[in-house]
Amino acid sequence: MNTSTTGAPQHRAAEAPDAAVPVRRPGSPAPHPALAVVTQETVVTRASARRALALARLGTAVVFLWPFADKLFGLGYATPAEGAWLAGGAPAQGYLEHGAQGPLAGTFASMAGPATDWLFMLGMLGTGVALLLGIGVRAAAVCGGLLFVMLWLSQWPVAAGSNNPVVDQHVVVVLLLAVLATTLAGDTWGVGRRWAALSVVTRSPWLR
Repeated sequence: MNTSTTGAPQHRAAEAPDAAVPVRRPGSPAPHPALAVVTQETVVTRASARRALALARLGTAVVFLWPFADKLFGLGYATPAEGAWLAGGAPAQGYLEHGAQGPLAGTFASMAGPATDWLFMLGMLGTGVALLLGIGVRAAAVCGGLLFVMLWLSQWPVAAGSNNPVVDQHVVVVLLLAVLATTLAGDTWGVGRRWAALSVVTRSPWLR
């Protein structure tokens, strides 16, 4: 009787550890948010490719930051000193009213106003800074992509006389932004890795 009463509990105790091991099903979330952080090394395995993407990210940042600075201060390139935003110029209104072409020219002209100046300048600045630092690259890609799609539509390159009616520089920038966002390009020569470790970013991956 003693053998039968003590043997069963011992047998159950031996099985308990195996029964208590949790089984993760395919596609189930990691038990801790930190385990869900994916670094660029997982997506891009070659160091040379990661550095090339970092260079592309920094170059694209200048694509947005230079026009912002030129229109803000009137550096004398595309914007003369008297046309600077700080001097009372309108960085987006003039283009929308007189520079837009194609069948949507009237639509863009109707959008001209102080609000469009602020949206354009803040969009250029925010996208450029995010790309420069390597933070929020996904959000920057969406914002910058929308800006360049609007610029593409305002110039209507599909019309006769265009240099390239299929793929012009605006389309190339949009495609490049998509590549940078999907390859976590902010991790190399940027602070994207530290940014991704923030709790708010792990909870909202679109901020990555």
